[in-house]
Amino acid sequence: MPITDWHLSFLNSSAPPAARGLIILNQPFSRNLLDILWKACSWHCCADGGANHCMTSFRMIFVVGGYVPDLVKGDLDSLRADVWDYYMSKGVSVVQDHDQNSTDLMKCVQSVEEKEKLESREYEIIILGGLGGRLDHTMHTLSYVYKLRRTRKKVFVVTDDNISWVLNEGQHCIHIDHNILGPTCGLLPIGVDSTILTTTGLRWNLTVAESSFDGLISTSNHLVPEEFLVTINTSRPIWWCVELSKKD
Repeated sequence: MPITDWHLSFLNSSAPPAARGLIILNQPFSRNLLDILWKACSWHCCADGGANHCMTSFRMIFVVGGYVPDLVKGDLDSLRADVWDYYMSKGVSVVQDHDQNSTDLMKCVQSVEEKEKLESREYEIIILGGLGGRLDHTMHTLSYVYKLRRTRKKVFVVTDDNISWVLNEGQHCIHIDHNILGPTCGLLPIGVDSTILTTTGLRWNLTVAESSFDGLISTSNHLVPEEFLVTINTSRPIWWCVELSKKD
């Protein structure tokens, strides 16, 4: 089985824009994290109330600094009228989708997929927010991104605290930049009854160890400063999360 390589260059402040879509949800995040992800992505979308948050918390960079999203989308039950009017005046596509069987996040991912068909190329998806605040919102993010693994290669969820994504069954090699990541990390068996894990490059490695909600969960594990690769072999899909470094 081939090894899946994971590079997180988009977390570097000097990363150039690439075929990545940034979906901004309605949750708190820092100006620094927004700047890094915005510059690393070539397409930007606010999911409904995420547009409010951008204008409320970061009005200067959105109004003066030229941060104009390509799309605002959702059922728009949260979008303030003044924010709607402002983005419309800037030529932003504001799309109201009344489908009650899809969330604002799902609606935005659908727009990424439509864009991919038009351009005949695949985008990485970076979701800003989604793991924090209301528990039901967090569970939706975990469930939806878990299901997306069947159709998409790389979908990341980023907050000020950590970056997380789903590792499909098989072998994975995660390239570690200790200036950006760590020290804590975890392997979470969400969506499966259990999985068998073997790892290298962690402080407490696992060797053919069963992981489940009823048994072992590798939380509060640590990256090792002298190791620049973490390898994970998992028999079932699993969530991997790693802390974003708080170095000054």
